[in-house]
Amino acid sequence: MIVYNVTIKVDPAVAADWRIWMLREHIPMLMDTGCFTDAKMFRLLEQDDSDGPTFCAQYYCASRADYDRYINDFASAMRAETLKLWGDKIVAFRSIMQLQ
Repeated sequence: MIVYNVTIKVDPAVAADWRIWMLREHIPMLMDTGCFTDAKMFRLLEQDDSDGPTFCAQYYCASRADYDRYINDFASAMRAETLKLWGDKIVAFRSIMQLQ
């Protein structure tokens, strides 16, 4: 299993709206690509939230091929839409992990 992990620092002025958008729109759109088997979103605890909360969205793939298909076929459009909506109000760091 591959886990596509996106850690996001969110400006406190948009955090509530961004969270709703993630849960109601963005995550369902990623799931609709057919590349992922599950998704979960977490809020990081024990963080300095003075400049906004930090979240972690994890998307689970059955194989590296599914992840690669997402990156090649869908990621650019999804990232462009996110940038259009939220601009510099969020900062994202992406990584992938493999279950051992």
